[in-house]
Amino acid sequence: MGFDDTFRFGVHAVITNPDAHILLLKRTYGNKGWSLPGGGVDPGETIHQALRRECREELGLEIFDEVLTGFYYHSRLNAQVGIFRCSIPDQAEITLSSEHSAWKWFDVAELSEVQRIRVMDALHFRGNVISRAF
Repeated sequence: MGFDDTFRFGVHAVITNPDAHILLLKRTYGNKGWSLPGGGVDPGETIHQALRRECREELGLEIFDEVLTGFYYHSRLNAQVGIFRCSIPDQAEITLSSEHSAWKWFDVAELSEVQRIRVMDALHFRGNVISRAF
């Protein structure tokens, strides 16, 4: 069995507000769509370190209560993505990086199908990490 390092690996945070809305960020690159906070895991980082770093960079604040809820293979991107349910401090002030132009709290029903599946897996997490392919 060989090792192929052309593979992408990322981590993303599912963060909710008291109204159970999901935090998404509007990208300034690529398709400029809305996505969960997070990004690629750098060489030498653990998945937790990468998630904390990405959230610090993208939100300008620290996350806490990180719980790994699922791993998802995205065939279009040839990428594995770890999804974590996380929290941010109450009344936190989000400061975006140049990678994002806006942030917004979305109702789960407003999410794309893939986002909705990953978010629902995180919100209903009961101790067993989910694995799916899209």
